[in-house]
Amino acid sequence: MTFLNNCPILRKDIYILVLMMLAVPLAGELNFYPFNETFRVSFGAPTFFFFLLLFRKIPSVIPGFLTGAWVAGFRILLDYFTHGDFVWVSSFHAHYSSFFYYFTFSVLVYWTKLSHFDRHPLVIGGAGIVIEILSDLSELLAQSFLLEQLLLTLEDLHQIILIAFSHSFIVISFFSIMKLYEAQSRERQIRKQNEHMLMLVSNLFEESIHLKKTLQNAESITKKSYDLYRSLNRLKQEHSAVPLEECRKEALEIAGEVHEIKKDNQRIFAGLSKLISDESTTDYMDLHQLVDIIVRTNEKYAQLLGKDIQFTYGIKGTHPPYHAFIMLSIINNIVANAVEAIQHTGNIEVRIRRNDESVEFQISDDGPGILPKQKHLIFKPGFTSKYDLSGTPSTGIGLSYTKVMVEQLEGDIAVEDGQEGKRTTFSIRLPIINLTEKG
Repeated sequence: MTFLNNCPILRKDIYILVLMMLAVPLAGELNFYPFNETFRVSFGAPTFFFFLLLFRKIPSVIPGFLTGAWVAGFRILLDYFTHGDFVWVSSFHAHYSSFFYYFTFSVLVYWTKLSHFDRHPLVIGGAGIVIEILSDLSELLAQSFLLEQLLLTLEDLHQIILIAFSHSFIVISFFSIMKLYEAQSRERQIRKQNEHMLMLVSNLFEESIHLKKTLQNAESITKKSYDLYRSLNRLKQEHSAVPLEECRKEALEIAGEVHEIKKDNQRIFAGLSKLISDESTTDYMDLHQLVDIIVRTNEKYAQLLGKDIQFTYGIKGTHPPYHAFIMLSIINNIVANAVEAIQHTGNIEVRIRRNDESVEFQISDDGPGILPKQKHLIFKPGFTSKYDLSGTPSTGIGLSYTKVMVEQLEGDIAVEDGQEGKRTTFSIRLPIINLTEKG
């Protein structure tokens, strides 16, 4: 049952087979005898052909064998219940040959792969005519073998061909109507999906405008915060006369822009929550999910920068759910720096393992590395070696902020060079107790 639940196409074929076993014998009772008292022509043949075209997973030989045996048995049972002078041998002689018709038909359908031509009804119709003629001949030969005489004349052959044409016309008509209905249903479904996608794109476009404004505000806040830091640092170290009113004004502007970011983020979150209503948000997440988010985000970031970067990661040990925002802030900052450091193509590797009561991260990249004279400066606020296309330097806040966060969590961070200084590895150790939900 589990296998069937995991294979909806096969389950659908089984439903078709059951319906086929019920419908074909009943349709076969709408019949007439054009040649002799044993050769019957009925609506069972076109019904059988129609059902064979619907199978996708089950080979047509299997339903052909089962249906042929069941039709012969059904007709014998019908004789038993409807004829007072019922004789098993006579009934068997009258109906056994129908098995050969259905079985031959199914073998030929399987051999010609007719189910693959569902977009070509004329091919199915032409092949169906030939297959039915050969199946009729198979049934007549089975009867002739038992009766030891040939029951077919040239006039009979003409009638078989005419009946085969009429049956194929009926089947192709119903089959084409069914395919037309399926096409119309798909068209309605696709139209509905397109309308839904247009609505999503429209909503996402609105949210992207708010997000772009947020990014601009964040960039401005970062610069103003660093300018304020330098002013306060100069006031502390040099005792210079930095106007207090100027610092108060800068701090007020920063607070105002942070408030704007908060409002914009609330709008963005509200909009995205409606688009992704089935996603539950939580402060604590599985580590594999967190790393997946980091990798996918930075793959997109690399594509945005026009870089071809391959990401790999490995996780060892059993990990509890970690605080999502802390982890994203720390690890994503290091990985994003690695993306920016790689010039055109490269690799970034993230390795995480649990060591008793702490979790250790190693983020490595094969970028140009860090110059020895800059190694002791990378965690200093304001230090940067990155410039945009216009020559404007980065704020140099990222690594210093990461270091502060790590130390506040009672962890440590270090950087190492690879061979010939061509590979950089950041190592971070954090106590698990400071990353997990307090019981």
